[in-house]
Amino acid sequence: MPIEVLMPALSPTMTEGTLARWLKNEGDMVEAGDVIAEIETDKATMEVEAVDEGKLAKILISEGTENVPVNEMIAVLLEDGEDDSAAEGFSASGASSSEAAPSAEAAPEKTESKATAKSEAPAAGSSKDGGRIFSSPLARRLAKDAGIDLSAVKGTGPRGRVVKADVLKAQKDGVGASASSSAAHTTLPTAIGHAYDADTKVNMFNMPYKELPVNNIQKVTAKRLLESKTTVPHFYLTMDIELDSLLAARKDLNDKANGAYKLSVNDFIVKAVAMALKAYPACNVSWQDNAMHQYLHSDISVAVATPNGLITPIVRAAESKGLAEISNEVKELAGRAREGKLKPEEFQGGSFSISNLGMFGVTEFSAIVNPPQACILAVGAGVQQPVIRGGNVEVATVMKVTLSTDHRAVDGAVGAEFLQILKNYIENPVSMLV
Repeated sequence: MPIEVLMPALSPTMTEGTLARWLKNEGDMVEAGDVIAEIETDKATMEVEAVDEGKLAKILISEGTENVPVNEMIAVLLEDGEDDSAAEGFSASGASSSEAAPSAEAAPEKTESKATAKSEAPAAGSSKDGGRIFSSPLARRLAKDAGIDLSAVKGTGPRGRVVKADVLKAQKDGVGASASSSAAHTTLPTAIGHAYDADTKVNMFNMPYKELPVNNIQKVTAKRLLESKTTVPHFYLTMDIELDSLLAARKDLNDKANGAYKLSVNDFIVKAVAMALKAYPACNVSWQDNAMHQYLHSDISVAVATPNGLITPIVRAAESKGLAEISNEVKELAGRAREGKLKPEEFQGGSFSISNLGMFGVTEFSAIVNPPQACILAVGAGVQQPVIRGGNVEVATVMKVTLSTDHRAVDGAVGAEFLQILKNYIENPVSMLV
């Protein structure tokens, strides 16, 4: 009986592919496990192994054919002793011409023949002769390494043959595991050469992994970020800002504080953003379907990394607070955020967000807008670099900031004007006190 060779699904998301190249020709003998073709998916070019042996009697899909659906018949194999005429009439649709349009007289015979063939097809763990288990060489090797009894594995290949995917599924589901590998599907092939604990699992690509539980904060954050990137038209603006005057002012203020406070660069940035929003409220907005909300205070959300995920405690009306008050408030809020002790009103809302990764050495990045806010400022590390002043080359500490905006509420021109005002406040920190 001719054996149908089907377009395989080489990844969980694959629905079609390109038959890039045949490595066997019509008339060639094929052994199970032989590489017969190369298939291009949306991710890579992969080799296709034969899951049965026989003669490659007919190639139905030629090289270079694109958009071949998964499970489309691409070739026909004949078993030993079968005549080449048995492959005649097969097409890529999966049926021979005689099967596609049987005569009235032949119909009962065809039906009976198919029923007989179906009944003779080996079930999971069985074989034609009651002894041999039909499986590919790769499936047998994987089963041996994983300690899986092939007789308990249901084959999905032609005529019930056990293939690689069947063994991996059995390994994941804990089917056919021997006594020495009874820890369900967590036992990994010894060929990997590592020892794993009972929490380790294996995916369909034979990659070991551990499941990490997702808490509510992470779930909410993921949902909001996905919503933001898929529904909010992001627009990005990057600007260089010199920090030397700010660093000098910070050192002078900290030296005179006598331990009452210790200002950080981020405290100055929070104050500068708040002052810039007060001076230019066109960025202190959020988009609503029927109107824009323009906020009367600079409620600055400061991104804080916690063991449970990212959270943004809010410095309310930051434009009316001094640097020392902002510094102490940010430290206190961040501390309680890491302990999971913030009240909802302390992290829900806000009119503008700041995400600072400069302390990690990150020089530039783009942040995702935090709806319903329209803006978030990504702050990089200050780096010493040459600058031109009056025709002379000097060294300055330069920080890159990137403003991400909801373009529906804050377009490029508005965002650029805001950054100019922010730059003036940061490069001239005394102006924040006026």
